[in-house]
Amino acid sequence: MEYVGIHSQIRKNNLNSAILLAAFPILLLAMVYAFLFFTNNNNIEFTNSMFVSAAPYVIIGTAAWFTIAWFMQSSLIRLATGSHPLERTENKRVYNLLENLCIANGMKMPKLFIIEDDSLNAFASGLSEASYSISLSRGIIDKLDDDELEGVIAHELSHIRSRDVRVLIISIIFVGIFSFIAEMAFRSLRFAGGGKRGNGKSQGMIILIAVVVSAVCYLISVLLRFGISRSREYMADAGSANMTHKPYALASALRKISADPAIEAVESRDVAQLFIDNPKPSAHGFSWDNIFATHPPIQKRIELLEQFV
Repeated sequence: MEYVGIHSQIRKNNLNSAILLAAFPILLLAMVYAFLFFTNNNNIEFTNSMFVSAAPYVIIGTAAWFTIAWFMQSSLIRLATGSHPLERTENKRVYNLLENLCIANGMKMPKLFIIEDDSLNAFASGLSEASYSISLSRGIIDKLDDDELEGVIAHELSHIRSRDVRVLIISIIFVGIFSFIAEMAFRSLRFAGGGKRGNGKSQGMIILIAVVVSAVCYLISVLLRFGISRSREYMADAGSANMTHKPYALASALRKISADPAIEAVESRDVAQLFIDNPKPSAHGFSWDNIFATHPPIQKRIELLEQFV
């Protein structure tokens, strides 16, 4: 994959952020409208009236969810991964690698965190310069040599510099809304009683409509996210090669990472998307996880890096 200029990447990711911020609320309002339409005998006038009344509450609720998630995302990610700050006195080697890369590329040094796990993985997170951070597993620090670890750190710095992390976290927040709604609708269906509403529709049928509508919108939200994020790992790999001038080092690191990328503490699929390698999809054969994979095949990434040599 051809490496494009950093300013082009930033402009593209700023546009993607704007698209996400607009598309997800619109999709949420469309979900509410569809639910009202199908539960009111397809009566458009009555649906329009109810939608106009409900829309402000939906917008306020969504804004509140997004605001809370925006300010708490760093704490929630650290909680989900079990990471904690890595002090300079604890590992000068890692700090020196990060500091040298930041100085060479005119970047402010992000915070460093460590995940106490022998598996090999890493990720960048944050929404602004004040909150940007890089988290490395104990395994990736101990099992990679200096060139390989430098390549991994440069990969994560590329995500930060091109603002990939902001796009991804915004998408995770919004997809989380649809996931929550779909999960609540499904649970309600399981425990639905046989009560009747005035319009003759059973409670179970109403909940079934909610399940179908929310599931469809959740799928669309996932596709929206994947539509703008699948290339980010290729671009960060290319950015790492550009920063370090050692593409072979990152290729070697990815081989080692692919052998043991699973961080045991991480159970959330959303958080797993942040990592340099998401171990969730199966490696071979047909799989829905492969179709909706957040990362391209790691072997393909290695092959592309080797083309730089």
